[in-house]
Amino acid sequence: MMEPSQILHEHQLKRTSCREGIIVTIMDAGMALSENEIREKLEGNYDRTTFYRAFKTLHDHQIIHKIVVDNQIIKYALDNSVTKKNSHAHFYCQDCNTVQCMETVPVSKPQLPDGFTSSETEVIIKGRCNHCQNPE
Repeated sequence: MMEPSQILHEHQLKRTSCREGIIVTIMDAGMALSENEIREKLEGNYDRTTFYRAFKTLHDHQIIHKIVVDNQIIKYALDNSVTKKNSHAHFYCQDCNTVQCMETVPVSKPQLPDGFTSSETEVIIKGRCNHCQNPE
């Protein structure tokens, strides 16, 4: 996995501690996080505006991508262009509210009728994760 500074450099973005902090927070979590979860885990005192600008820049430059579970739950993960992962499904646990990448569950492009082109295909599987299914 690349360092945050390399990721920003590849996307021709200036290094800022807030941008690097957001990337590190997502990398360290090992799962998708909500905007609030990222802000809470982010070290350093960034005001709301600084955080929001950095967050929006990372999203606009496709360093992070949005995973919409429903209109109440939106999580973010590093984009496949950064992680070099193939298109894959995401799993939402309805018990612990986590979203995890399911790299072993590929998402294939659907065959669309003539005249239609897709820009994105998302698969979200909802249920109970292995941890909630088998609590120790």
